[in-house]
Amino acid sequence: INNVLCFPGFFRGMLDVRARQVNDEMKIAAAHAIASCVGKGELGPEYIIPSVFNKKVAPAVAREVMRAAQRTGVARRRRRTDTQFWF
Repeated sequence: INNVLCFPGFFRGMLDVRARQVNDEMKIAAAHAIASCVGKGELGPEYIIPSVFNKKVAPAVAREVMRAAQRTGVARRRRRTDTQFWF
């Protein structure tokens, strides 16, 4: 997976909750968020990850990274995960 898909949302999610560290749960949450951006009708042998131009990816990754950080106790700040992002 290209880093362009993961890093903008991953770091945004970490910064928004002021995560103390990166853990495996956050990485797994990011991977699931990326995968969720490809619809079942779009999925095929040639298209298994979303385009780097898909505007849904970064907000989805940020939201799930925030949730994972909060769930695992590494977030220093609570933030609603249903809010709009600047992306």
